[in-house]
Amino acid sequence: MIRINTAHIDETGLEQIVSNTRAVSDRIGILIDTKGPEIRTNRVSALIQFRTGDRVRLKGDPEQEATHDCITVSYQHIVNNLAVGHDILIDDGTIELKVIEKHVDHLVCEVLNDASLGSRKSLNVPGIRINLPSLTDRDRKYIDWAITNQLDFIAHSFVRNKQDVLDVQQLLDERNSPIKIIAKIENQEGVDHIDEILEVTYGIMIARGDLGIEVPAENIPTLQRILIRKCVEAKKPVIVATQMLHSMITNPRPTRAEVTDIAHAIYDRTDALMLSGETAAGKYPVEAVQTMTRIAREAEKTILMANDFRLPVEGDDLDITSFLAKQAVKSSYKLNVKAIITDCHSGRTACFLSAFRGISPVFAICYDEKVMRMLSLSYGIWTVFQAKNDNRRAYFFDALHHLLGSRLITATDKVAYLGGSFGEGGGTTFLEINEVNKIIMMKKFELPTFNHH
Repeated sequence: MIRINTAHIDETGLEQIVSNTRAVSDRIGILIDTKGPEIRTNRVSALIQFRTGDRVRLKGDPEQEATHDCITVSYQHIVNNLAVGHDILIDDGTIELKVIEKHVDHLVCEVLNDASLGSRKSLNVPGIRINLPSLTDRDRKYIDWAITNQLDFIAHSFVRNKQDVLDVQQLLDERNSPIKIIAKIENQEGVDHIDEILEVTYGIMIARGDLGIEVPAENIPTLQRILIRKCVEAKKPVIVATQMLHSMITNPRPTRAEVTDIAHAIYDRTDALMLSGETAAGKYPVEAVQTMTRIAREAEKTILMANDFRLPVEGDDLDITSFLAKQAVKSSYKLNVKAIITDCHSGRTACFLSAFRGISPVFAICYDEKVMRMLSLSYGIWTVFQAKNDNRRAYFFDALHHLLGSRLITATDKVAYLGGSFGEGGGTTFLEINEVNKIIMMKKFELPTFNHH
């Protein structure tokens, strides 16, 4: 998937990235970030160097350029929210300031470390809730652009509670847009309200950059595991993001710690891994993607199933789709099923199969390109697009031939097929398990379909 950060781009740049991506493949999902309730420093004409002990004014003025003497920020009322003694962290903590004086229209701060400041860097005040609106006018503009240009995901920044997600959903609903919302969890409020956020969002991103500033850094590994588990249990996709290969912004090889970090995110059972600065501004973007791919492929081979947590079959898991999905995944272990095939109207069945984290690939045949791209976030799903066809059995045979041609299965392997008896949108109602050669050779073999007599 491609993620576009609207904090650093204009519409011309957006159009170029979207057209380039679509030219490469119709399978690649496109996600656009909103700024959300965040504060950033303003632009600078050149990199500003600070030394420990420097004094600098800080004020809210979205239009004024930042200088060595006065750091200006995007939130006009920041002075009202802070007091003498508060700590301010800029650029994920690269620069630390302490407020030593408060005036009507500005703060005087002491710089606590040697550092440099570039344009539009994040600003955090740990432990202080700043009463920012969930959506800015800029956010509304880019959400509107995403709807018009049929993007796939909106990642809403600094989600604090359920309402922040619903504010975005309302804009999508007003234009009947199928775009899915990813809630970025990057402060303590978001962590505290994760259960209600999961009720209304399509998935979450664990945005460790700002999260590691807003909460003690040593808590991040624990929070990452807790948040991933909650997402898997809720059958919602989860992305682990920020500084995964940070050293590859300037170096061609990762550190051993970064390699281990990626592997452990996979062992924790994340759906997706995200690169940011490594590919947005780094010297080695292609190498970073290749490196992450190699690490992910090796980690998936060595996942210890004994360390997995079991998803309970209770509550909404009494849903037929969820029950059958779990049995299909269990067949991978108990019957040595090598692949699970399903056809997708909404993608719900594939999402459920993904949540149970099986060892066999899930091959999802999608009638809608948007659903195909939506599933690009989900663990273990391989999607293809096929135009709608009343002959559901033909989908199954096409999938088998594709898997055979890709050497993902052999003719003697067992496969599972999840399908529905009641046509498009009728939901998953049956699970079929058989050997590939038997299915192909049995010309009279019939799957239950809505037009079967």
